[in-house]
Amino acid sequence: MRPSHHDPGAPLLSSDTASDARPSPLTRLNHAPPAAAEAALLACCGSHRWARRVAAHRPYPTVEALLAAADEAAYDLTPGDLAEALAGEATTALTDRGGLTVHTALRAAHAHYEAKFGHAFILALDEHTAADPGAALDQTLASLRERLGHDEDEERVVTAEQLRRICRTRLVRLAGGTARSARCAGPAGAGGPTASDSGGTGPSSEDWHTDHSERAFEPPRSPDRAGSITPGLPRGTDPVSRRYDGRGRWTVPGRA
Repeated sequence: MRPSHHDPGAPLLSSDTASDARPSPLTRLNHAPPAAAEAALLACCGSHRWARRVAAHRPYPTVEALLAAADEAAYDLTPGDLAEALAGEATTALTDRGGLTVHTALRAAHAHYEAKFGHAFILALDEHTAADPGAALDQTLASLRERLGHDEDEERVVTAEQLRRICRTRLVRLAGGTARSARCAGPAGAGGPTASDSGGTGPSSEDWHTDHSERAFEPPRSPDRAGSITPGLPRGTDPVSRRYDGRGRWTVPGRA
């Protein structure tokens, strides 16, 4: 483990103390330069507008506040934003569970889905299902068949919701939180590692420490902006109409 950065005039810390004093992944995200934060967030969702919006609303006091802001940004994705995000979803290898018949059916359904909707199939799985390759495979095939019956507008709504859930999982890994989130079955099948899964290529708290420049994510001595985002979102309203007011509150136009 690399030593934490320290004040040149301060005495060197022991390795244990340095490890304890290391900023949390969420703190690093909060104080990262805008371009670096946006790049990390793009690994969670491939929409540039989504990443810019989530980065612009920093700092976040908790992972839950980060997830609330990410949800609001996801609700505001345009069809173009969604298409951009889906274009960045990588196809994963199929698990070797399930037998030839299931795999043949899954490949055929996946090809049919891409031909009909023009983008990769994504599915967020709960932790229990994701931990069982056979169950994940069955659910993926069943979901593919069901969603092939949708028209384009119906499937866009379903896909956007699946993407939102997958982004939450990736954000939890990035920020080092413990919030419960869904895992992604992956566009080409279920049970294999994906960008949002624990064995995949998406961001994680460990990636945040080791894969990026330590200097780029070193927190400043004093934050350059005040305030924080809070997850107090009005209920019973169209989520697209909610707006962050820049002072730590979500508001609905026309409401006091």
